[in-house]
Amino acid sequence: MAAAGAGLTILAGAAMAKPGATPVAATTPELTLERVFASPDLAGGQPQALRLSPDGTLLTSVRPREDERNRFDLWAMDTRTGQSRMLVDSRKVGSGAALSEAEKMQRERDRSKTGKTGILDYDWAPDGKSILVPVDGELFVATLDGAVRRLEGTKGALNPVVSPRGGYVSFVRDQNLWTRPAGGGEARPVTTEGKGTVHFGEAEFVAQEEMHRRTGYWWSPDDRLIAVERFDEAPVRVFTRASIGATGTSIYEQRYPAAGTPNVLVDLFIMKPDGSGKVKVDLGSDPDIYLARVDWLPDGSALLVQRQSRDQRTLDMLRVDPATGKSTVLFTERAGEKSWINLSDAYQPLKDGSLIWRSERDGFAHLYRWKAGAWTQLTKGPWVVDALIAVDEAKGRLVFTGNRDGVLEKHLYALDLARPGEPVRLDEAGWTLSGVSADGTGTRFIISRSNPSQPKQTYLADANGKRIAWVNENAVAGDHPYAPFLASHRPTQFGTIKAADGTPLHWEMITPVLEKNKRYPVFFMHYGGPGSQDVWRDWPGNMPLRQFLVDQGWIVFQVDNRGSENRGKAFEDAIWHAMGTVEVDDQLAGAAYLKTLPFVDPDKIAIYGWSYGGYLTLKMMEQHPGVFAAGISGAPVTDWTLYDTHYTERYMGDPTRDAAAYRGSSALETAERISDPLLIMHGMADDNVFLDNTTAFAARMQQADKPFEMMLYPGKAHGAVRDIHPWTTMLAFLDRHVKKSDAK
Repeated sequence: MAAAGAGLTILAGAAMAKPGATPVAATTPELTLERVFASPDLAGGQPQALRLSPDGTLLTSVRPREDERNRFDLWAMDTRTGQSRMLVDSRKVGSGAALSEAEKMQRERDRSKTGKTGILDYDWAPDGKSILVPVDGELFVATLDGAVRRLEGTKGALNPVVSPRGGYVSFVRDQNLWTRPAGGGEARPVTTEGKGTVHFGEAEFVAQEEMHRRTGYWWSPDDRLIAVERFDEAPVRVFTRASIGATGTSIYEQRYPAAGTPNVLVDLFIMKPDGSGKVKVDLGSDPDIYLARVDWLPDGSALLVQRQSRDQRTLDMLRVDPATGKSTVLFTERAGEKSWINLSDAYQPLKDGSLIWRSERDGFAHLYRWKAGAWTQLTKGPWVVDALIAVDEAKGRLVFTGNRDGVLEKHLYALDLARPGEPVRLDEAGWTLSGVSADGTGTRFIISRSNPSQPKQTYLADANGKRIAWVNENAVAGDHPYAPFLASHRPTQFGTIKAADGTPLHWEMITPVLEKNKRYPVFFMHYGGPGSQDVWRDWPGNMPLRQFLVDQGWIVFQVDNRGSENRGKAFEDAIWHAMGTVEVDDQLAGAAYLKTLPFVDPDKIAIYGWSYGGYLTLKMMEQHPGVFAAGISGAPVTDWTLYDTHYTERYMGDPTRDAAAYRGSSALETAERISDPLLIMHGMADDNVFLDNTTAFAARMQQADKPFEMMLYPGKAHGAVRDIHPWTTMLAFLDRHVKKSDAK
């Protein structure tokens, strides 16, 4: 299939029909776009937020309703019998009240919760007798007999948890931290100074959006103390953001830390649950830092604080005395030349004073053990560790996920801590794990996996990874919502091409049943941004949408470019101070490869991307006019000085010091070079990639008298593409500009 020298490797998805198979019988139901977005979800009902009860007898999760795919209820499965039951019906306890703006924005930043309602999270009491359940901005306590009671005085609660010993329920409200005795009594503020630009107990915008830190307070293991973040937004630039809805416009004075401008001022305090005994933590003399992570040691004797420099090239691990707030540096991670430090949650302090720690110091993300200033490398090789799942100190065993068996699959591995050697894979080959959780020592695992022929399924496993019971087998048979369309399901093919420097790039493709001498248009998808990987041997969330496109005669294709993750630092660092360069080159290599295939119509390759992918659409069309038949750009960043500090400066540096790099990365500077059909789309209430990005680009195109099409979505934020209308709009655009000659 490939031209000579293309470096092609093809592996078919498991248990799927091969290209050229006999066409499906006409009786097979048609997969429509309306069905793709309707309820129930075609991938089957997927439980989320899976956790084991403290005694391991129950496995709880939130599950979507069959009649409403985006509303979730709380369920429990008995791990001894496999029997499941609903614990809390979100319709019965929820008030349906509108969420606060703060909670709406928190959900938008936590992509797993965007567009969903009902019960999305919960917290077990440590005695295993009750569960704290937030619903519609209020807190409820559910007991195992099915009883549910409202906690008075908790309306508007954010980030609620049960304290580690179970003595308190805590939450953030009105920019202050509150606690309520678990046994009863009124909720009382722990802090009282939060108002205006000052917040206590919350995570600031960039912590939520870019650092994957969702909270701003941390209980000590014995309930005696709380570490509380205070941040002051006063220095942060104010953007006037219009949230334009269908029936009116709300104006928000949003403090947004754009690249090169001041961040919030951050402090950390340690105090008792009633707010007394407040001690300020010494975070150093430089106020312009990031509070990356905060953790208590298992015995509560000290606090571990990760302090990241503004340029993100240095990360200090501080040990803090909770009695005095005094800090000492245990160790420092430093980035290599033209690189940065990636934050991670793959670390764990141990009872003997040592620390398991994920580092990229040898060029790949691996696990190390730090003890009294000495380092021992535990894993090694040209592959990466993704997450640390469990540590059994008594048995000297740790369990982690990674891609040791190949970059297209993620698996679960075990390692002997005292005698680290070759890790042992605990799950089956041919699958990609999308989620793993465990009890504290790794005697039980909850494993979620998929492959191109099987949507996500979840099971309970023992310490060796052996399946004990299905949580959600999700077999595509019988009354499974995707079963009627399985006969027409097309396989995903995988392969590699070479970048300009010889680096192998992985691609995936789904084709219609190929007819002899016929050429097909290509729907060329891309994201391409750092911190991402799109090509996996899995069942992606948009698999039914991809299959619909294939049913409409499209080939669906994507390739992972340099600058994306899970291939080591050299692969990722290629975009250092150069966004919009190697990613464009590598995506262009994908297009060049497609044009060598005898079944591809080289004049009908359309590109599509959202967010960073929308940015790449514009850069690809600007740099290579005539290569693509049309382009779709959704919610693009068009000027990186409009995007936030922590993300942008990590890769591009400070725009006040490297203005040339920012000019080169901008999609505005050469907008007039676009000559191919373009559709640009954006949510009009986007607080992540501001609508200003699209309006600035539209103005440039209009000034240059360049035609383009635009669709804006009133009231929609950054996830506007999750609705059906953007797709009907895209397909109509592609019919006009790409498939138009099919009728000739």
